[in-house]
Amino acid sequence: MKTEGFLFAGISAFYALVATAYWVITKEIVGSTALALTGVLAFLVGFYVLYTSRRVGTRPEDDPNANVEDAEPDYGFFSPHSWWPLAVGFGTFVTVLGLVFAVWIVFLGVGLLMAAIIGFVFEYYHGAFADV
Repeated sequence: MKTEGFLFAGISAFYALVATAYWVITKEIVGSTALALTGVLAFLVGFYVLYTSRRVGTRPEDDPNANVEDAEPDYGFFSPHSWWPLAVGFGTFVTVLGLVFAVWIVFLGVGLLMAAIIGFVFEYYHGAFADV
């Protein structure tokens, strides 16, 4: 985790430098503040990751002499054939579209979204891929 922490610390230093240069060149408050806050957020992530890396210890990713098989082999199960994420995305799209244009579209979108989430959750409980 130290590599990630140092990466975010470097990003924080970069944004601090860019924010300072931007302020000196343009004297614009909004852009300088946005760049400075980006640096602060990167610093927060970097500090947290470096702080927790002391408690976690050395991972195989941090050891230059580690082998590939030293890492955690199980990353979970991901369905290679599922169309439900597309339905969830469409339901979310319709819901957000309803937030922009009309309330009745929100109800339609939430209905589509709930149906898609239920289908996504129970995908392996029915049909050709059900565990028998």
